[in-house]
Amino acid sequence: MNGKQNVEQGLSFEEFATQVYPFIEVQRFHRVYYRLLELFARGRIRKLMVSMPPQHGKSVGSSTLLPAYMLGLNPDLKVAIASYSSALANRFNRRVQRIVEGEGYASLFPETRIKSGGKPPQYLRTADEVEIVGQSGSLISVGREGSLTGNRVDCFILDDLYKDAMEANSPIVRANCWEWYTSVVRTRMHNNSQELMVFTRWHEEDLIGVLRKYERCVDLRSWSDIDTLGVDDWLCLNFEALKTGDPSEIDPRMVGEALWPEFQNESLLEAKRRLDSLRFECMYQGRPVAQGGLLYGASFSEYDTLPTDIVRWANYTDTADMGDDYLCSMSYAVDADGVIYITDVVYSREPMDVTEQLVADMLVRSATRQAFVESNNGGRGFARAIQRLAPRVRVEWFHQSGNKEARILSNSATALHSVRFPRGWAQKWPELYAHLTTYRRDFKANRWHDAADVLTGIVEQEESFNKPTKIQRFGFL
Repeated sequence: MNGKQNVEQGLSFEEFATQVYPFIEVQRFHRVYYRLLELFARGRIRKLMVSMPPQHGKSVGSSTLLPAYMLGLNPDLKVAIASYSSALANRFNRRVQRIVEGEGYASLFPETRIKSGGKPPQYLRTADEVEIVGQSGSLISVGREGSLTGNRVDCFILDDLYKDAMEANSPIVRANCWEWYTSVVRTRMHNNSQELMVFTRWHEEDLIGVLRKYERCVDLRSWSDIDTLGVDDWLCLNFEALKTGDPSEIDPRMVGEALWPEFQNESLLEAKRRLDSLRFECMYQGRPVAQGGLLYGASFSEYDTLPTDIVRWANYTDTADMGDDYLCSMSYAVDADGVIYITDVVYSREPMDVTEQLVADMLVRSATRQAFVESNNGGRGFARAIQRLAPRVRVEWFHQSGNKEARILSNSATALHSVRFPRGWAQKWPELYAHLTTYRRDFKANRWHDAADVLTGIVEQEESFNKPTKIQRFGFL
């Protein structure tokens, strides 16, 4: 098959990648990524945002293989690669040049050639710019805040515009990046120009975060979403290191499954999360949270041993509201001063027939005397089931009618002041720890409210013991 036939008959991006880089490892998620890059290269997608954990092949696909593929499809294309430094951007440029001058590439796209040695002498080839011989196409690379004066760009690839967390957390760096993007990148583009933005997320107000506020973004959940894109819409895809949502056409993994288990498995990723849950949510899950916007942060007090003056052993449980939610059940002890000590937790998205036994076992194990179960969304049936499984525990169900947002926000200070977790709870209950310590003040910005809701319920329940006139009516089993 000659080069013209490759273009006309559709050499796929994955086929191209494995031919010019026969050593490349292509995992299931890479195939999704490469299919998106191919649709971008062929003009089906005009504006594409992809976030991915570090060291998962993001830049190999977007900033090395893709420019070579696009210049093969269209040697007249003017492509620009930008990164946080000119040195890194130039490194991508040199890698593309090495692909284009290789024998394998020449057999695929013979019409796309670059200067070799000093010939042809009239064409440019440097570390930061190369021209396509006999065509009008070119590849230019630039560092963040670098100049592109006089250069028209048909395709802009923005790959990691922040070097690290220190840069991303700097308001000055973020402001300068935004200024450069609006005054340089956007001014070099025309009606049909394309943008590809590939980041490891560092901060909720990085360039991706700001653009999501100002421009319409469509999160890719099925391939049919591409057909709904408007001309100025961004198509967005976040590859989570550990899957959190239900399986989908785009990401068929089960909850908790690693993105590339052969390279970074679940236990390694969980260890990373235990070290720094905030950083993990940013870099590995693509859900950055600003410290100033956190409701609790890492401010919960910890205890080593329970005091001797325990006056109450209780539990509070909220069953999952929707399929993606968690069942959250916390057993706790209260001392004579009203300090609450969390002693055991079930935090799970397993089906109810599984969690019923898990919670019942915990109630027995933690010596719980009284358990409160929210009766909303099947809670009443759940309460009856655990009462049957743990007959010595007094299980009470009730309907929670209070506004969840108002309850969580208004009780947050009390929760921080009165609740204690066992030392090492980040390792013992990593998902619970991550969801509480990264919970945002902006209620709508949170994906899961389950842990915060139960913590609030415990605080309210303990306050009710000191305010008899405000005790809710319970159903006793």
